[in-house]
This record gives sequence, structure tokens and C-alpha cells, in this order.
Amino acid sequence: MVVDDKRIRIITGHYGSGKTEFAVNYVKKLNAENKKVAIADLDIVNLYFRSRERSAELREAGITVISSSVEGDSLDVPAVSGAMSMPVRDKSFEYVVDLGGNDVGTLVLGRLKPIMDRNEVDLFMVVNTYRPDTATPEGVIALMKQLEAGAEMPVTGFINNTNLIRETTANALLDGNAVLEEVSRRTGVPIKYTSYVEDVLQEEIPIEISGERFPMQFNMRKEWM
Repeated sequence: MVVDDKRIRIITGHYGSGKTEFAVNYVKKLNAENKKVAIADLDIVNLYFRSRERSAELREAGITVISSSVEGDSLDVPAVSGAMSMPVRDKSFEYVVDLGGNDVGTLVLGRLKPIMDRNEVDLFMVVNTYRPDTATPEGVIALMKQLEAGAEMPVTGFINNTNLIRETTANALLDGNAVLEEVSRRTGVPIKYTSYVEDVLQEEIPIEISGERFPMQFNMRKEWM
């Protein structure tokens, strides 16, 4: 369930965090609520698992997709479309930005920051605590500070997406929750959502888990991956 988020949601996170999977699931949930939705693939750092790969499916569902100004789903070209500013100006849109997951990736926001009302913006950081650089509170906080410096705006919520892909269990969510609870205690930034793939996680979600439950489906990962 999507609850009380601001109109513009910028989704970022370290490589392997699952930020693009979360972003694609997020826009689908907004669309299912009959919202007017746009997603921008502004990740010019990572060639793999780009939301633009689902462009045809998303557009067929009525979602506006903004990606590279150079056609080609998997081209390694650091180019973005000028159309990315349209849903910022047109306030009838619910806007989701899939952003690169480091301080270089956040530089793309330079095109949007002058026209964004910061009161309309959430910056969500997706975290998989089973990735080396975000396995500890110190690692998460260090990356958060890098992202905030590059974006020139604060992280407003964490997404606990701790997983082992198809081997994920409820214990993985608890492990991620423990790390992010400590990060939240130190920084004051809340855990907004705990995400998991419904078809993988057959167990009941532990009551100790923080944030809204966010069930997902695999969109970016093929069956053999």
C-alpha cells in the first residue's frame, strides 16, 4: 500500500539494492489506484535492470515513461530526455524518478532541482543490508550522506528491501529491519516501507517489521536469474 507519500518520489539506492524493481512496482501500484502516473528512468550509471526495459508494458497500462533521449532499452549511453521536467511542472501527475545509486548518479537532478518545489519531494533510499556496502548502520549512513550531498536534499525515508532474491525468508527482512532501525535511531529518518516479493516469501511477515508492508512481483528479473 502507498501511504501519504509526496507527489514526486525520487527512488535511489546502492547497486544491487533493488531500487528499480521497487520503482516499477511502485508506479504499478499508483496506476492501480487510478492515479495519473509518470516514471523517469534517470539512472545513467548502471546498464543493468533499468526501468526503461519495461517501457512497452508500462505504457500499455497507461503510465507515462520517460527515459533516454537515445532510443534503445539497454544502450549504455549517459543521455536523458528533456521530457523529465514535464511531470514536475504538470501537477496532475504522480511522478516517480528512478535515480542512479551514488553521488554521480544524483547529479542528473541538476536539471530538475531549479523547478521542483521541495515540499512536493520525497527522496527514498532503498537498502539491501545483504550488500557489502550497506551491511552495517555505518555503511548505510555513509552512503546516505553521499546521496544527500549529490542530490542536495535529505533522504526522507528508507525502504527495507533486504533479500537473497529467490532464497529470501522472513529472517532476511528482520536482519534488514535491525540495521535500519539503528540507522533510523541515529539519523531520525524513518523506515517507510518493507518490500518483499510475494511469490518468494511464503511466510507471514513478522510483526516486528517497521514501515508499511510493500508486496511486489518480479518485473526486472527473468525466471532463470
